[in-house]
Amino acid sequence: MRHPHRRTATRTRRSLIAIAVAAAVLPTAAVDTAFAGAPASAPYLNPRLPVAQRVSDLLGRMTPQEKIGQMTQAERGAIDSDPSQITALGLGSVLSGGGSVPADNTPSGWADMVDRYQAAALNTRLKIPLLYGIDSVHGDNNLVGATVFPHNNAMGATRDADLVRREEQITATETRATGPQWVFAPCVCVSRDLRWGRTYESFSEDPALVMKMETALEGFQGRRTKDLADPTHVLATAKHYAGDGDTKFGSSTSGTYTIDQGVTVTDRRTFDRIDLAPYVLAVRKYGVGSIMPSFSSVDWTEDGVGNPVKMSANKELLTDVLKQKIGFDGFLISDWEAIHQIPGDYATQVRTSVNAGMDMFMEPYSSPQFEQTLLAEVQAGRVPMSRIDDAVSRILKSKFELGLFEHPYTDRTNIKSVGSPAHRAVAREAAGKSQVLLKNSGDVLPLKKSQRIYVAGVNANDMGNQAGGWTVTWQGGSGNTIPGTTILQGIQQNAKNVTYSADASAPTAGSDVGVVVVGETPYAEGVGDVGNGHTLNLSDADKAAIDKVCSAIKKCVVLDVAGRPQIVTDELPKMDAFVMSWLPGSEGAGVSDTLFGHRAYTGRLPVTWPRSESQEPINVGDKNYHPLFPYGYGLRTHR
Repeated sequence: MRHPHRRTATRTRRSLIAIAVAAAVLPTAAVDTAFAGAPASAPYLNPRLPVAQRVSDLLGRMTPQEKIGQMTQAERGAIDSDPSQITALGLGSVLSGGGSVPADNTPSGWADMVDRYQAAALNTRLKIPLLYGIDSVHGDNNLVGATVFPHNNAMGATRDADLVRREEQITATETRATGPQWVFAPCVCVSRDLRWGRTYESFSEDPALVMKMETALEGFQGRRTKDLADPTHVLATAKHYAGDGDTKFGSSTSGTYTIDQGVTVTDRRTFDRIDLAPYVLAVRKYGVGSIMPSFSSVDWTEDGVGNPVKMSANKELLTDVLKQKIGFDGFLISDWEAIHQIPGDYATQVRTSVNAGMDMFMEPYSSPQFEQTLLAEVQAGRVPMSRIDDAVSRILKSKFELGLFEHPYTDRTNIKSVGSPAHRAVAREAAGKSQVLLKNSGDVLPLKKSQRIYVAGVNANDMGNQAGGWTVTWQGGSGNTIPGTTILQGIQQNAKNVTYSADASAPTAGSDVGVVVVGETPYAEGVGDVGNGHTLNLSDADKAAIDKVCSAIKKCVVLDVAGRPQIVTDELPKMDAFVMSWLPGSEGAGVSDTLFGHRAYTGRLPVTWPRSESQEPINVGDKNYHPLFPYGYGLRTHR
């Protein structure tokens, strides 16, 4: 998913006219297959009938253009000023990209917006409700005031599958209470190279740990299909199918990206073991409702390297493997304008992806063009109606299972729970359990409340930095972006004598212990790729702060607040204690809980920590494996 880019409404209006013209030339028999209205007695409106029967009945009443509308997803930025476009296009779905929010970015503001769009959808002939999708990747992260959890690699460090389930149950509750019924989460990718800008979205480099954390799917969707209709659950999306964390550095052709959206060069056996395995579990154990194919490509070594196929065009993996062999019966949603990366003109891109098995298309600002193009491809016989019917049946199945035909508007029962103390307590627990203690010479940690503590580093007191990307906006941002507690505030809650100096310029005399909080500033996706303006190395400012504080104060603790391990090989001897704090989210007090011993350090590395940037990629199981800290490493303390 990407940040929405606004386009003019002129193109949309022109395309609407074009669709009307195209629909007018449909064969009369095609139009006659559906009648003018949906009687109250129509089987698809009867909640007591099996979902399969309701799907079949509704599908039989739909015209080709109505079916294609269900396969189309537009960005809210394209339709917000005129929601009647939802009705005219018969849209099946609307999404909010990162940072695409209502003017009133509050729980009720969200619910009002989604309901306004839903009213437009229910104004269509067959009154098929809208499915609203949003990236809730570490909480309902577009909503200011929502509970923001640590990112996925931090959750991998907890090794606590039940905690992950509880986290996503809360995320589902907060998301659905504010309107959206569908989340583009979780990422079940296996991150094999720390230079990837999405590293923090992966639970681990080890597919076994990723699979352990797929309890996230149960948290989102519930244990049974009927749970989907409950206001505490949402439709989940396993992403990005498959191999997006295993692409070769330097293989990306997307702008200035270096690894994101690149090529996974592998053989089928290795691909199955590393990249595909989490999806088998997602489908067969958790019944995930939707899957998002990756921007990336796969290049099989068996037939010679040099002929990669974009996942959005990969019939072998989308249909033959995922749908037929693994048994996936949900629907596939393309990533943001992903089909535009398929070779050929737009008609070729649409035709190729539909025939490969894609079911719904995230065409944020080109939905009218998509519908017009696909309709023409169907009329020309280049896309069989059977493929359209299969796609629409899968989409309608999810809408029936979510109970949207019975309750299309937002159930606001839990709206007051958004950002509640009970929910934030779970996020605080997650932040504390995710902390990984990597060095603790002389048992410097835990700290004592009576100590005079000198805190340095911008990341000690920057809410935006500790939340990371995908927080309010796509890339996230530094500063006071969301409510919560910073790490500094957590320290101040535990000790009376605290001196803070962001740049370590304040005098250190008289301090018993120094705490230097280093790390990264927010980024998301390929924008954060190493080589695209980023590096795994610590900044000069962070190195200077470590040098000053650790040389001036007898006891020195360093916390790394970052989306991935950073290179600390030369700095490590200067520290008495070193903690990987990841991106802990809105509850920085959870970091201080472990610092002061209220919670023991129990976290373990979900990824391998390299000695240098040039050592990447390095993963557990490699033949030449000599990291700074191995996968699974983590010291423990007692409460």
